Amino acid sequence: MSDKFDYAKAIAELEEIAAKVENPETKLDDIDALVGRSKELLKQCRDYLRSVKEKIDSLDKE
Repeated sequence: MSDKFDYAKAIAELEEIAAKVENPETKLDDIDALVGRSKELLKQCRDYLRSVKEKIDSLDKE
């Protein structure tokens, strides 16, 4: 992640993906692509949260 990660933006996109997947008019091929994108976003969110936790933990040790 060379650019600064925007957690709020990622969560908003995940919410949009969920709404699209729940829409009965969304085609199966589109759902497959949306699921793939959601996996990428979830990994980025987890990595971001893990790095924030590590920073907080290091502050506790000081």
